[in-house]
Amino acid sequence: MTEILLIRHGETAWNAVRKLQGHLDIPLNAEGRRQAKALANRLQHEKLTAVISSDLQRAMQTAGEIARQQCLPTRIDADLRERCFGDFEGKLYSELPDIYPVAYASWRSRDPDFHFPSKPEDPSNVGESIREFHQRVIACIAHYAAQFSGKKIALVAHGGVLECAYREAMHLPLNAERTMTIFNASINRFQFQDHQLTLLDWGDTTHLNSLAIDEIQ
Repeated sequence: MTEILLIRHGETAWNAVRKLQGHLDIPLNAEGRRQAKALANRLQHEKLTAVISSDLQRAMQTAGEIARQQCLPTRIDADLRERCFGDFEGKLYSELPDIYPVAYASWRSRDPDFHFPSKPEDPSNVGESIREFHQRVIACIAHYAAQFSGKKIALVAHGGVLECAYREAMHLPLNAERTMTIFNASINRFQFQDHQLTLLDWGDTTHLNSLAIDEIQ
């Protein structure tokens, strides 16, 4: 059995204004840096074997605080990135219904095979469908669970990554309405055994003075 602490990065300026980040590389803001330090302090007495982070700096900055506290290197893996949202990235949630009304409706319907409009500067980039994203994330989690079998590890990633893990553990269909709450700098505990992901504890933010913004970005 592998114990996995799946952690969402600290807050960014774009989280605070509800702007979609996706693969765009946005750093932590001052509050996010405070959250990352509080998170690392909370985990200081837990013996981690590895700290693995998404390659986006908001996750790497958060993971770096944990790794320093644990005297471990930070391993980087792009497969822990947030979902790619195509041309939705960099736009406010409130703008999307007016800019892309049809695509926005498809996104909100949770069509598992919907692809986002491509970025004008990169027509080949149409983002990831829910199905593609879910497969990428679960394969990555399974890889590290097998590599560190019998150990405790931290995976530092993004709201969408946490949602994939939650759905996998709870056996929820990809098109089911989202009901879970996902907080910045939250600790979410899973175990992986016999090729199955099981949820142990969700959304622990007791190390923070106030709840972080709930947003999948």
